[in-house]
Amino acid sequence: MIRPLGAAATRAVRAALAEDAAGQDVTTVWTVPAELCLTGRVEARAAGTIAGLGVVAEVYRQLDPDVVVRADVEDGERVEAGERVVTIDGPARSIVTGERVALNFLQRMSGIATAASAFVDEVRDLRVTILDTRKTAPGLRVLDKYAVVCGGASNHRRDLAAMVLAKENHLAAAGGVGPAIDAIRRNVAGLGGEQPRIEVEVTSLEQARQALERQVDWVLLDNMSPDEMRAAVHLRNSDPRFSATRLEASGNVTLATVRGIALTGVDAISVGALTHSPDALDLSLLVQMPQVTR
Repeated sequence: MIRPLGAAATRAVRAALAEDAAGQDVTTVWTVPAELCLTGRVEARAAGTIAGLGVVAEVYRQLDPDVVVRADVEDGERVEAGERVVTIDGPARSIVTGERVALNFLQRMSGIATAASAFVDEVRDLRVTILDTRKTAPGLRVLDKYAVVCGGASNHRRDLAAMVLAKENHLAAAGGVGPAIDAIRRNVAGLGGEQPRIEVEVTSLEQARQALERQVDWVLLDNMSPDEMRAAVHLRNSDPRFSATRLEASGNVTLATVRGIALTGVDAISVGALTHSPDALDLSLLVQMPQVTR
């Protein structure tokens, strides 16, 4: 089944096709007969987790409604090298013209899903959530974050309006952890209705204590050592007033370090590498012998 990905995919595909000058593909027009219809198959050249089938369908929907895209697996499904992922039938020119744009999206999104799945697997037996960040490709955030979920991880805030997250520069400008939280609370009080969650980034145990004492929703432990994180977890657990506050760890998290971080007892670990520098999953699209001519 192919899941439609909505307006975000429509906009991203439209921009990508325009960038690639898909309507002026002289190579394809001059080498591929106009009447030729083919079957193309996207296959995995490496093992991984698939994400982005809906974007492939959107590429060909915009290029040529006569192209039929059929998924051979589902988003979130793991595949092995050599396994078929998508079958594409229709006019050969359209299939070839859309190949690179379709693969660019599918390879990036599947790479993100594969990375997310690897991090989740490392801590699957522990009570911790793997989160993404806003370190996404400009214009592709919705697709990047969708791919994270396909890999079994979870989304952090989608944008700056989704929650309050006071980071290092906010705290410096406000005069510290306490003044920043107090200023946030004054403004939140005037909103009425549902209150936004408040998270504060800290880099020391003393800052963590200040944030916990003000009972924010989340405390982000940034680039702390495992010993410092364990101390912050102990501080949170030692006082009933702090029990509702959750602790998130962040900062250069890798597959080699994520389990050790999880074992400190934090509630979540955010991993910027999921979306800021994913390795594309190796996929290829090859056309088969002609089915029919028209």
